[in-house]
Amino acid sequence: MIIRKHLIAAVGLGLIGGAAFAADIQPEGPSGLTEQTGATAKRFMVAAANPHATEAGYDILKAGGNAIDAAVAVQMVLNLVEPQSSGIGGGAFLVYWDAATGQLTTYDGRETAPAAAGSDYFLKSDGNRKGFWEAVNGAGSVGVPGTVALLDMAHEAHGSLPWPDLFQPAIRMARDGFEISPRLGGAIARAAERGLPDQKSGSGDYFFNSDGSPKSSGTVLRNPAFADSLETIATGGAKAFYEGEIAESILTALASTPDNSSLMTAADLAGYRAIERAPVCVAYRTYEICGMGPPSSGALTVGQILGMLAQFDMKAVGYSPVAAHLFAEASRLAYADRALYMADDDYVPVPVRGLLDPHYLRARAALIDTGYAMEKAEPGTPPFARKGDLFPDRQPERAGTSHFVIVDAAGNAVSMTTTIETGFGSRLMAGGFLLNNELTDFSFLPEKDGKPIANRVEGGKRPRSSMAPTIVLKDGRPVILIGSPGGSRIIPYVAWALVGMIDWDMDPQQAVDMGHVSNRNGPMDLEEGTPVASWRSALEAKGHTVKVRSMNSGIHAIMIGDGVLSGAADPRREGAVRGD
Repeated sequence: MIIRKHLIAAVGLGLIGGAAFAADIQPEGPSGLTEQTGATAKRFMVAAANPHATEAGYDILKAGGNAIDAAVAVQMVLNLVEPQSSGIGGGAFLVYWDAATGQLTTYDGRETAPAAAGSDYFLKSDGNRKGFWEAVNGAGSVGVPGTVALLDMAHEAHGSLPWPDLFQPAIRMARDGFEISPRLGGAIARAAERGLPDQKSGSGDYFFNSDGSPKSSGTVLRNPAFADSLETIATGGAKAFYEGEIAESILTALASTPDNSSLMTAADLAGYRAIERAPVCVAYRTYEICGMGPPSSGALTVGQILGMLAQFDMKAVGYSPVAAHLFAEASRLAYADRALYMADDDYVPVPVRGLLDPHYLRARAALIDTGYAMEKAEPGTPPFARKGDLFPDRQPERAGTSHFVIVDAAGNAVSMTTTIETGFGSRLMAGGFLLNNELTDFSFLPEKDGKPIANRVEGGKRPRSSMAPTIVLKDGRPVILIGSPGGSRIIPYVAWALVGMIDWDMDPQQAVDMGHVSNRNGPMDLEEGTPVASWRSALEAKGHTVKVRSMNSGIHAIMIGDGVLSGAADPRREGAVRGD
């Protein structure tokens, strides 16, 4: 298809990145760009952000394991081969379809703030908020990790192979070594400018040579400390992560940066719990778009965008500047609501039903002028909302994270987004893995104009996320699995690709390849080196402020057809899709 050829041509010429990268810093910049042709299979499939991780998941499925079993193996290998993106030192959200029961559920492994943290956590002694990188580098940005607890809970409920077996691929690779990929090598070099070499906790020795230079692509990297941690968890389950030697190593690493100290205690670690939650779904055309609710804003905001676009004939306008305009305007309105209302629902009431109410979404869609862009969208007043009590938080997350999708031979399905937040997280290592900087996803300001911000820091609270692992249902059965990394742009990455598949009949690889369009209630972003970049003049004529820039997603998707699985890996990273 022409769309795909244009993107791949841009990749080959190095047009994605360069000057735009300097203008729009993404902690995980463009690297490892490879042509992707997609794949088909009949029985099972896995798509992940690194070929080693895809292979580990494939081997588990080939050996008779199910989607949850494969998810454990994929995550552990991802932690090893792309440690800057996700791992057991971070958190995750997992959407799961159980084929036997016909039930969809979600698992929340989002990090939590230490119990002692208060709303002034990111304020300096003079009352001003900390700068972003001032807050990131060091222990003060680290939330209590949730990924191990999530996977343990999901495996206990749905796994089939023995838990210890699922760790063996990553343990072998950690001991034998693997070659640093182009993407990881480039990420290490860039992160050197942002405080990566932390000698006290080991990240300096691990990622850098003895002369201080960053280890480059092709260098063999071994991680016996991580292998030891995995063996401990494989033997002792999640409890062995949150108590004992691994927990002690986390607390030791946190004590290494007194200038950005942590309030986390052994009790915070031992008390962490993953949570099974009901999915959040919205109708779009003849489909149900389902995903993770609060503390993620992903399913809500994707749902709002699509719920508003349902009022327009996107098939008729086609893949065009008109479609991009409608998409951007719906996104503005959704992001305005996100900024005001969305946070951890266990601490701040989020009007979930009201935000997705069909009458409310129709009223919001009526605000869209098909001919001209609105300057800035204001939040609406959905049913059950407390609009007057809050002040909006427009602080965006950084573009780290990873996503993978799995369908097994029985029809069980996993869509999982996993993160340590900014590339390389807090820069601190413990037990051979990096610790997250997830607390910087909270609002640094607790209130403004006398009104509290819903996403303010509170002890035990989970920071708002944009992660949007999604499973799309039709006639009560899954037909699409999708998700992406990308910080606060995850939402438009996922929503735009879904429009491509549902309204424009694209296969997953075409939808992933087509070029990104994004609006977070500000400038219109178009992905450079792709067909959408040519729409700039047409969109500026409609009043949009347009920026053409690198947009480093990592979308992985599977479409479930009549006896055929079609999968896609994002060419902007170095992922792979494989099935049988």
